[in-house]
Amino acid sequence: MSPPTRLRRIRVRAAGVDDRGQIAAFVVGTVLALWLFAGMVVDGGLALAGKARALDTAQEAARTGAQQLDIGRLRSTDDVRLTGEKAATAARAYVTSTGDNGTATVHGDKVTVRVTHRQRAQILQLIGVRTLTVTASATAQAERVTP
Repeated sequence: MSPPTRLRRIRVRAAGVDDRGQIAAFVVGTVLALWLFAGMVVDGGLALAGKARALDTAQEAARTGAQQLDIGRLRSTDDVRLTGEKAATAARAYVTSTGDNGTATVHGDKVTVRVTHRQRAQILQLIGVRTLTVTASATAQAERVTP
């Protein structure tokens, strides 16, 4: 080994500059970033699917509640009204049958349902995100249909 090369190696070691292991740190950092990105893509897609499911459930539950008409009042006065508690109970029962949680309120001839759906995370569980919670609401109105 020539003296200038030997001196250069001695200077590099003496200065504490050593790049061994930097590639490993870069690879670990890149893999973690890609894993987090994949988690956001996969679990984000699951959250969107859960939102669509919650909206479907809310719409169906609102329609179920809006079908609970006060038949006696409709026949006697030709006025479309819902049986308040019966409509809310029917809507809540529909939501419960899907495994989700929800609330239902009745105002006149309208039923409003709010559904909360919990979607289990797949990849983001590794960083502590166990579930993704999404909500949706829908309103249905009872209407008189003339043939």
